[in-house]
Amino acid sequence: MLRDALPEIKTDVLPGPKAQGIFERRKNIVPNAIGTAYPCAIDHAAGAMIEDVDGNVFLDWIGGVGVLNVGHTHPALVAAVKEQADKFFHSMFNITTHEKYLELAEKLAAVAPIREEEKKVMFANSGAEADENAVKIAKGATRRPNIIVFSGAFHGRTVMTMTMTAKKAYAVGMGPFPDGVYRAQFPYLYRKPEGMTEETYIAECVKSVEDVFENCSPADYVAAIVMEPLQGEGGFIPAPIEFVGAVRKICDEKGILLIADEVQSGFGRTGRLFATEYWKEAGCAPDIIATAKSIAGGVPLSAVIASKEVMDAVPAGTIGGTFGGNAIACAAGLEVLKLMDEGHLVERSVEIGEKATAAFNAMKEKYEVVGDVRGLGAMIGVEFVKDKASKEPNADFVKKFVQECAQHGLLVESAGIHGNVIRFLAPLVMTDAQLEAGLGIFEHAIKACM
Repeated sequence: MLRDALPEIKTDVLPGPKAQGIFERRKNIVPNAIGTAYPCAIDHAAGAMIEDVDGNVFLDWIGGVGVLNVGHTHPALVAAVKEQADKFFHSMFNITTHEKYLELAEKLAAVAPIREEEKKVMFANSGAEADENAVKIAKGATRRPNIIVFSGAFHGRTVMTMTMTAKKAYAVGMGPFPDGVYRAQFPYLYRKPEGMTEETYIAECVKSVEDVFENCSPADYVAAIVMEPLQGEGGFIPAPIEFVGAVRKICDEKGILLIADEVQSGFGRTGRLFATEYWKEAGCAPDIIATAKSIAGGVPLSAVIASKEVMDAVPAGTIGGTFGGNAIACAAGLEVLKLMDEGHLVERSVEIGEKATAAFNAMKEKYEVVGDVRGLGAMIGVEFVKDKASKEPNADFVKKFVQECAQHGLLVESAGIHGNVIRFLAPLVMTDAQLEAGLGIFEHAIKACM
């Protein structure tokens, strides 16, 4: 049964013969800018496993880039989608109100760790839409035009979110960009200046936020500061809680809203349902949460959650959209929350994270190319360097490493501002045997690529 299978490559080469034909078709019809680095043409999937069109079986440690926390084709999720499909697909929520939108919104409002108790929720379709709507909501509520984002940030590929995103390889030739987006320094502890203490470095990063008010925009023109609890594309870098607390204090003093981009970190990935639960426990909860990816197990859906006061201050007609809160997506979202609870997947995230982190740290001790291991729960980044002393990023190694893993049936993805980080986003339903098999392939690939 595929759900319990282990990686197995059956063809002599990858991609196999059937997959090669599919990739030829892809090359002829799909824009080159939508690239792929993987020799896998999926046929079907279950749990944490993918079987390709040639019968090769891969362990999926990418999970649709953080979308599949409850795994591929969970039977209960499939049944929930089918049940809703039998009733109706779509009507647009502005036209006909349906209860699954309300039920999912109520459940998310009950668990989202924002500051205020009275909350409202809106739905969109993608992470970029959630981030962009969160910014619109902040601007509408504060009547201020500007926002502050951070180095290393990734927020999407719309024009606004490309502007918010730090890595401009994602925005080549796409300008001009919107005005009013200013950038401060995110704490990247592994790469802090040599000889500087963490405390001093974090203080310098906090000062960079305050410098925006002096050099770019007066504080009373800033609607929001947007921060990922754990930077995804930037290299799986957790925001130090001391930094979050200092930014929260600045927001309170200046009347600025704090937006948490939980697009990738939400729904159990970090050992909490939302990573910002760690913030709330430390007394620095956000005002607005934008979330997506694993919210509906692979059906396109995203959400913005904010206080009733903030949401109801937004001018009418400035938020919403045709597909936001689609009935099938909401049915999937409700089932995902149920599966997270009944399957104890938040607790499972902690277990997987502890086992994987221990294994990665053991590899760090053994291999000169493994520079840093970091993360929260089962959202872990492994940073590769040319040597530990120089910490020089080793992107070439990572490119080879991704392919070496794939050749042995493990799918992993790179990240980081230098392209030298491997991110761990395995489905939380992965078995212990699958985790051990993946860790074995991971270590074999390190040795093979050195």
